[in-house]
Amino acid sequence: MIKVGIIGATGYAGGELVRILAGHKDAQIVWYGSRSYIDREYADIYQNMFQIVEGSCLDDNMEALAEKADVIFTATPQGFCASMISGEMLGRTKVIDLSADFRIKDVPTYEKWYGIEHKSPQFVEEAVYGLCEVNREAVKSARLVANPGCYPTCSFLSVYPLAKEGMIDMSTLIIDAKSGTSGAGRGAKVDNLYCEVNENIKAYGVAGHRHTPEIEEQLGLAANEQVLLNFTPHLVPMNRGILVTAYASLKQNVTYEEVKAVYDKYYDGEKFVRVLKKDICPQTRWVEGSNYVDVNFKIDERTGRIIMMGAMDNLVKGAAGQAVQNMNLMFGLPEDEGLALVPLFP
Repeated sequence: MIKVGIIGATGYAGGELVRILAGHKDAQIVWYGSRSYIDREYADIYQNMFQIVEGSCLDDNMEALAEKADVIFTATPQGFCASMISGEMLGRTKVIDLSADFRIKDVPTYEKWYGIEHKSPQFVEEAVYGLCEVNREAVKSARLVANPGCYPTCSFLSVYPLAKEGMIDMSTLIIDAKSGTSGAGRGAKVDNLYCEVNENIKAYGVAGHRHTPEIEEQLGLAANEQVLLNFTPHLVPMNRGILVTAYASLKQNVTYEEVKAVYDKYYDGEKFVRVLKKDICPQTRWVEGSNYVDVNFKIDERTGRIIMMGAMDNLVKGAAGQAVQNMNLMFGLPEDEGLALVPLFP
């Protein structure tokens, strides 16, 4: 039985970790870390866990937790994990960080976009970017995994096959994305109040969203070139879900069958990436509550461009589900253990 500790267990991503791990036959949560709710029963905070979770919330002392847990999930704001981690800690336990602290390999880029000093740059190179569909073998032997961001996961998986095969002009790539409000976290913010969000849709972080360099870096590795792109996220009045619509110019004339073969080449054996049937556009409703990513594409012969689309649950595949997928690989378990989550509808 894998002993699991969660720092940030009462945030949205932390709550999803608890929900998923409650159904994991090989994992036991030994630490519900929460700075805001120390000594409170976890089920008093999340009533859906009544008579399911018996534990109480503890503090965020990762040093103490490293003595008890085989793996620590840090579902915390940027900067926390980097400020706490040490070589001694990684010698005793594995860490899966759901923040951006170790996702971006260029430390000055991280510091510029996130506006904070990186406290543990010595571990950046070691950290494995935990996108299982691409870095599966590296994740298996990792002791520190940088769990990808929600927007980057959906954006990358939508575009990856064509970027990898050099079929699109990366300099023309534009990514438009929409997310439910849970993507902003559980903290109280005026912009996320019901009256601010309801009956409204808005762009935010225009030309400056901090997930941009992560998307550029990962797609650059796939395409083997430096990538500079426009990424514009939008906030929509729903609880959870991400929809990505990406546009790029094709380098040559291609047929539907040729592009479909490329997507199948990379995703045919992937449990959690579903390439939809022709002309079916991904929708957030068909992935909600699950670890699936639905992707598809449409060739626009009139403009010589291709539209690449993806939909997923930002709290599952975009956070907690992907983190558990990484944990399974790190401990030699079936990759889908605990993740047999059928999408919810309605």
